[in-house]
Amino acid sequence: MTSTTDRNDVTAMTGPTGPTGPTHPTDRTDLTVLGETMASLTPDHIGPLRHARGLGLSVAGSESTVAIGAARLGHRAAWIGRVGDDELGRTVLNRLRGENLLVHAVTDPEAPTGLMLKERPAAGHSRVHYYRAGSAGSRLHPDDLPGPLLERTRVLHTTGITLALSDSARTTAHEAMRRTRAAGGTVSFDLNHRARLWSKDTARAALTAVLPLVDLLFASVDEAVMVTGRPDLTPAQTGQQLLSHGPGTVVLTDGAAGAVCITADRTIPVAAVPVQAVDPVGAGDAFVAGCLSGFLAGLTTEEALARAAAVAALCVASEGDWEGLPEPDRLPQAAHRPGTVLR
Repeated sequence: MTSTTDRNDVTAMTGPTGPTGPTHPTDRTDLTVLGETMASLTPDHIGPLRHARGLGLSVAGSESTVAIGAARLGHRAAWIGRVGDDELGRTVLNRLRGENLLVHAVTDPEAPTGLMLKERPAAGHSRVHYYRAGSAGSRLHPDDLPGPLLERTRVLHTTGITLALSDSARTTAHEAMRRTRAAGGTVSFDLNHRARLWSKDTARAALTAVLPLVDLLFASVDEAVMVTGRPDLTPAQTGQQLLSHGPGTVVLTDGAAGAVCITADRTIPVAAVPVQAVDPVGAGDAFVAGCLSGFLAGLTTEEALARAAAVAALCVASEGDWEGLPEPDRLPQAAHRPGTVLR
């Protein structure tokens, strides 16, 4: 195995890049994400996959989608992960570098890069198939973690997907969270439950166990109920249940019904932005990217949530998990107002 950080990526983190770029090796990274990014194949037309005439090659990963979203909105973002020593792995690294991410990748010659196959059976609907068992990404190890990067990041973000990949990936995520918090950074976590990766009972236990290490928790209402085991509660009450395990802030999303942010002393609703969905995959990650961007930019909680809803809407209005993530000039003006910082 070899750990690789591209020369251009090192320059992007530590060298001069212009008036708004980093100027000193100890400058902090705004956001660092940890998780598996796969190669992704998508058919060239809508309908049964067996009738596809061609497949488009891209990349896909919950955590890297969040990082790309933050980078497009002007934040310095980094990705930590593993890929195979293969062409798909090189595709992943090239795409992430092309989105201006600092890439810290371990190239694993003993395991392949994971693969996602996306099916589009009807307009506005997608179905995904994963080929990631035994992948390089599932072999994340605590030794893969770059200490200096974690010590200099403002926010670390990872998800329940990383916890589900393997015991070593779970241990790596826990270690990254501990190191980030010890250095004064904030830990962001998305439950992101994937039923095909582990059983509900295993997921509930592992996700509950990680909550004491989390500062800012994201989840869909259904995922939150799966963890709490209390379908009788309102979203606000469910959020309070999750707060009791350690997070300081919980943000629950509910599709077209919008989202709600719960803290110890208040509950803040946010309406979804009406949009004609072209590709719904990636909506949750886009919401997280927009919300974290708002917090990093010093917006109020309400403004950060409004930015999150806008970013999610713009993302699902385009094909691809992350291709439609916006740059600042595509955001509504209201999503730029600075205010008080959440934390």
